[in-house]
Amino acid sequence: MKTKLFSLCFVIVLILSVALTGCGSSNNNNATATEKPAANATTEPAAGDATTEPAAGGADISGKITFLTNRTDMIGKEYDEYVKRFNEKYPNIQVEFEASQTDYNQQAKVRMASGELPDVMFIPTIPNSDLPKYFASLDDLGLTDQITFKDFKSHEGQLYGITTGNSTSGIVYNKKAFADAGITEVPKTWDEFLAACEKLKAKGIIPLASNFKDKWPLGSWAYDTPRLIEGKADFPNEKLNSETPFTMDNGYGKSFSLLRELNEKGYLEKDINSTNWEQSKKDIASGKFAMYYLGNWVINQVIGAGAPADNVGFFPLPYDNSGTPTATLSPDFFYAVSKDSKSLEAAKAFVKWMIEESGYEDFAGFISPLKGKESSLAQLKEFQSTGVQLVEGTVDDPKVTEIGNKAQLDLPAVVQEFVLAKDPQSVLDKWNKSWAKAKKDLGY
Repeated sequence: MKTKLFSLCFVIVLILSVALTGCGSSNNNNATATEKPAANATTEPAAGDATTEPAAGGADISGKITFLTNRTDMIGKEYDEYVKRFNEKYPNIQVEFEASQTDYNQQAKVRMASGELPDVMFIPTIPNSDLPKYFASLDDLGLTDQITFKDFKSHEGQLYGITTGNSTSGIVYNKKAFADAGITEVPKTWDEFLAACEKLKAKGIIPLASNFKDKWPLGSWAYDTPRLIEGKADFPNEKLNSETPFTMDNGYGKSFSLLRELNEKGYLEKDINSTNWEQSKKDIASGKFAMYYLGNWVINQVIGAGAPADNVGFFPLPYDNSGTPTATLSPDFFYAVSKDSKSLEAAKAFVKWMIEESGYEDFAGFISPLKGKESSLAQLKEFQSTGVQLVEGTVDDPKVTEIGNKAQLDLPAVVQEFVLAKDPQSVLDKWNKSWAKAKKDLGY
């Protein structure tokens, strides 16, 4: 399957996703049904009607909508500011926020089962074939050709979900640490990256914080870099057609080998089996450690740990010597509108405004879902200035997921084994055997 690439420079906006301490982040928002006042002179369209594009004059649309969100930190703060600005354009739409204090995915499914969906929500983990049962088509918003990942939450040619924002993986670095080590330019090739690591090490600065022990921070090496090395967004799904998907000379083996090389050269933490995630953020902020290889979501966390914003940079990992930067692009949660909303036009107007005008992606640390929207964040401008191309991720084939689960395949754990093994080939052989057996047992 051909990789879907698009030029990041001047085209895609990044923003730091999660205030999570972990891998990537989740900011969910949902809403509850509301009734359009009788004063509204227009006729409310039938649920699911695809001809309800919000009118240019916001005063023509009225209604009350509820937005269920797990971003409780924004209620009474940023959300209030959003509503104030939204009402300048849509004065007759009342927006209320409902805080989700429990597991969002589970709560959303309970609401779906009860038939009491909010007006606006994030789509939980359900088959795309079920989307029309619960949600209204969003093709009438006029955004379909402008957004990334338009096929992720679509069914039979209809768009039902729009991502709130996207993220990518790259090198988050302390600029002062680089300057102290005499590094005047960010590395553009793997050899230059190794040379920069050597300068940092010589200066007594730990080049890369891997957080090896915690396992999940190795996800970029396990999931993102193999795709980039192969030049195929759908590369992980190719495992379905192989009995030996893990080899030293394919994306997996080459990616794992990069981290192994960094460890062997002493460019990771001194004791990689006793790393500490929370402390590492402080160490990056102070310059004790120089770099992370993580998603853009971690930038704000490093700043929150004490680093001045202008001392934090971001550039693509140069995983080979081609000098052509590429990086993966992944979506976060997807906005959706209940097809049974009593204020369908109002709900759709709110989603469109959140995508185009709210600035939520900058607050949350995401890349904009709009292909042509330029970032306002300094770190993302730097990332864009490299001319990086983004590989838009693909959904895992359910069969690949099923086989992996049966084989008890945990790729970040495989990375751990591979890096520490005396014979890394034996690690790949072990997991190829488990994969082949699970594949056979399931009849694939």
